[in-house]
Amino acid sequence: MMMEDLQGADICRVCRSEGVPDRPLYHPCICTGSIKWIHQECLLQWMRYSRKEYCELCGHRFYFTPIYSPDMPRRLPLRDVAGGLVSSVATAVKYWLHYTLVAVAWLGVVPLTACRIYRCLFTGSVDSVLTLPLDMLSTENIASDVFHGVIVVTCTLFAFICLVWLREQILHGGGPDWLERENQQQREAGDQPDAPPLPDNNNVPPEQRPPMQQPPDQDEVLAEAAEAAMPGADGEAGPDPLENAADDRNEADAGGGAGAGDEGNWNPIEWDRAAEDLTWERLLGLDGSLVFLEHVFWVVSLNTLFILVFAFCPYHIGHFAIVGFSLQEYAAASHFEGLVTTLCGYCVIGLCLVVLHAVASVFDLRRSRRILGLCYVVVKVSLLSVVEIGVLPLICGWWLDICSLSMFDATLRDRESSFRVAPGTSMFIHWLVGMVYVYYFASFVFLLREVLRPGVLWFLRNLNDPDFSPIQEMIHLPIVRHVRRLLASAVIFGTAVMLMLWLPVQILRAVWPSFLPYTVALQSEAQVNELSLELLLLQVILPALLEQSHTRTWLKGLVRAWCRAISWLLDLRSYLLGDVEGEGELPRNDPADNNAAGGLGAAHQALLQREGPTGFQPYERPRWFAARLAGLLVAVCGTLLLASLVALTLPVWLGRRVMALWLAPPDHGPAGGRVHELYTAACGTYLCWLLARAAALVLGWLPQGRAAVLARLRQWCVLGARSAVAFALLLGVVPLLFGLLLELVVVVPLRVPLDQTPVLFVWQDWALGVLYTKIACAITMMGPDWALRRSIERTYRDGIRNMDLKFVLCELAAPVVTCLGSALAVPYAVAHGIVPLLVASPHLCNLIARRLYPFLLLILLVGGVVSFQVRQFRKLYEHIKNDKYLVGRRLVNYDHRRQRFSIQH
Repeated sequence: MMMEDLQGADICRVCRSEGVPDRPLYHPCICTGSIKWIHQECLLQWMRYSRKEYCELCGHRFYFTPIYSPDMPRRLPLRDVAGGLVSSVATAVKYWLHYTLVAVAWLGVVPLTACRIYRCLFTGSVDSVLTLPLDMLSTENIASDVFHGVIVVTCTLFAFICLVWLREQILHGGGPDWLERENQQQREAGDQPDAPPLPDNNNVPPEQRPPMQQPPDQDEVLAEAAEAAMPGADGEAGPDPLENAADDRNEADAGGGAGAGDEGNWNPIEWDRAAEDLTWERLLGLDGSLVFLEHVFWVVSLNTLFILVFAFCPYHIGHFAIVGFSLQEYAAASHFEGLVTTLCGYCVIGLCLVVLHAVASVFDLRRSRRILGLCYVVVKVSLLSVVEIGVLPLICGWWLDICSLSMFDATLRDRESSFRVAPGTSMFIHWLVGMVYVYYFASFVFLLREVLRPGVLWFLRNLNDPDFSPIQEMIHLPIVRHVRRLLASAVIFGTAVMLMLWLPVQILRAVWPSFLPYTVALQSEAQVNELSLELLLLQVILPALLEQSHTRTWLKGLVRAWCRAISWLLDLRSYLLGDVEGEGELPRNDPADNNAAGGLGAAHQALLQREGPTGFQPYERPRWFAARLAGLLVAVCGTLLLASLVALTLPVWLGRRVMALWLAPPDHGPAGGRVHELYTAACGTYLCWLLARAAALVLGWLPQGRAAVLARLRQWCVLGARSAVAFALLLGVVPLLFGLLLELVVVVPLRVPLDQTPVLFVWQDWALGVLYTKIACAITMMGPDWALRRSIERTYRDGIRNMDLKFVLCELAAPVVTCLGSALAVPYAVAHGIVPLLVASPHLCNLIARRLYPFLLLILLVGGVVSFQVRQFRKLYEHIKNDKYLVGRRLVNYDHRRQRFSIQH
């Protein structure tokens, strides 16, 4: 064919060939020109490859029309429909039985066996072991045993995941120095010629040094400075365990050393990984196979092994140690005897591992020494994790409670009695409070590091450092150093609590006795206000306050302004902010002085580079530097004390005044309507934030001139009016209607008898409606794409400043208000307007009026179920027809008039 003929003919945009009678060309989308035409086979192949049902260029969906056999009847015979229905029901029953078996196995058998094996092991009698098979088949207390078994399985699974993660940490970061040195000595003893020498960190640039080998504390830097230039010092980097494993395998393949040599090359942490083709569906049995039963057996076996190794043995070892030292009374007084005994057992196991490791080193048992060393690392990391994550926040929580007792007019005896009544709940609450305190303390330290000169906070670990890894520090650093760090952290946290809580409370009690104590227990019988305020706080006030980023910016600006003022007053600008170039306090690491004092300078630089990517920034040291630092500490303490006094008084005082005007009767005064101080503090904090935000906006507008300020004020007044209208509908009318509807549909029929008149609390219904509305919005956003979801998404995306009030009123508020209003008004009009005209009995009228709302809800639910079943039957009908009579599908060309036709996919 000639070239000009090819240019004038229509060709497929995929295979670039013309259409033939058995392979015609189609134009299924809006595209024109050279990409208009395509073969159906080419399009199907592209759709299988791209997994898309629309054109990537124009976005038009491709349509196919079904082609049925000529002998297909107009309506399917009843036999075919019944056969297809029976086949579908059989398939559904098959899947139901399989998923039921999966659920029973994973949610019943696994936790039940875990609970009863755990109970059998910790009973401590031979009879429990002998009767274990019968206990497995027992039907007593199945629900409670399954619940406790879920907790046991979760703990064992968490322990297994932590063990695997610790293995990965050891493989990537290496083990402790003493363990790596032993491994190096084993390779040297095997006369391996290719063993890499240990590098000297003093000759390695700081950015290439292993992060965990840098001296972390300043006092230890001074002790190690003299050893910095010596070979084999603590600053040496350990060999890569992956390279060691490869070298060991090469040595074994070369035939170097049998017996002791092979024993030294064995690495117990290099087990094979699980099969990569094992998916979650196949593991859990959701793929339809019964292979999961084998997985259930292995999970039960591994769970039993973990219980035996990580719970049973440590508990009994700790029990023997406690009995041996006659500490039973102290363990029982903690109300957590099992946990305390198990932790004591782990401590004893750690000491035993240290002793056994020393014995194995004396007798040169290389494999045993390696195993004991790794086991010690596991026990050490486990205990340190429990102390840092559990014990330290718990101590902080209890210390916060003790220092705030006078603020709530409580005593230690009250806390002791509450602890004896519910020890688990008390410990959890104090631990949670301690965790929150530690988190916000760390957040404030992050903010300080953004303002202060790098190196000022050298005594605090930089958790934001990309090289910081707490697990690696637990692996590499000795126990003594961790104990010192924990004691230092406890002292810092405790001092901050004393300074910012206990001392301000004592000052308040002396200066303003009527302000304290805070009201935390209401004696009023009406719980409406408390419940409503709680929901208002959790659902409206706190989310709106916490989602604002201005608070952190303001706090950072205040800290920077304070630092500038104090640095000007004490002449410490270079020390605090680091904006003055000059020679620092510490000597620089000059290469010419490496043989003398360079080790100390390098050690100091290695310490101070842990402050972050910028490293240590030098500063000028003025005269009377120690006295100026003392003045800085006094200023810090005074500022924290003043800030704490303001935070403890201003929001609560302002919130009390607002709540008193809102809730209390006029003749009661401000103290008559006191509510929970959590709500008064939240209300006062929010008002303070609004005032500060308004002041910041006005101050930002002042440099622009009077006309600009007036224009901005008019703009914000209009925006405030539009927001007030939208909020009145979306946060006022809609939650109120929603709360009233659920009250009439669910609460009143269940809680109010027919011979009593229901009383509706509008305030409580609105507060509950806020919660219901948020839940409904969340469900709508997770559901299919429809008009209400698109309206909510656009309203949220536009925000307050770009709000389209007409769209909000017409597309979002109006449909919702119409629907909820109709659901409330129509039954009321029927019950109180039409029914009395038709029914003469007052009792029957009252019954209809009280049961009409839930009856209509039932009608809607039944209608929804029937509509769903009709749609499913139509799909089944089409499926049966396609299975028996469908012979193919034909691609449909694009036609702008297709809206008038019903094309089946």
